[in-house]
Amino acid sequence: MLTSTDITDGQPLSRKQEYMGFGCQGENLSPALSWQHAPTGTKSFAVTVFDPDAPTGSGWWHWLVVNIPVKVMALQQGAGTIKGLLPKGSLQTRTDYGSAGFGGACPPVGDSSHRYQFTVWALNVETLPLNANVSGALVGYMLNQHVLGKASITAHYRR
Repeated sequence: MLTSTDITDGQPLSRKQEYMGFGCQGENLSPALSWQHAPTGTKSFAVTVFDPDAPTGSGWWHWLVVNIPVKVMALQQGAGTIKGLLPKGSLQTRTDYGSAGFGGACPPVGDSSHRYQFTVWALNVETLPLNANVSGALVGYMLNQHVLGKASITAHYRR
């Protein structure tokens, strides 16, 4: 089960989770997330944020964090900033904005509401053999090869 004090399933994101750049003026803060009831055999976690509605033909990766230690069951608000509020050993990889770290919502002006899927993945390995420059597609592939279970919150946003 995935929960948050900052976002609610089926509800709009706030300006706190809007990107700062690309014409957007948000605070670009990753939301607080917490989870429980990991499947037996879980050795690490990952967190992703994906927009399947981005007008790219392949969606848009907004945040990818892997190698979260199994004892960690929460990320605080702003954990995805450059200042590194993530648990030791965790790795943020490149988003579709071109750099590692949380990149908030920034759908094109006038588009219908986009879905933002915040997902925690329970994995059967302690670490994935990745670096900060890998693509979201490769991270997604590795997650799907090692997933034991996952839980999501889907929020919405439009400009």
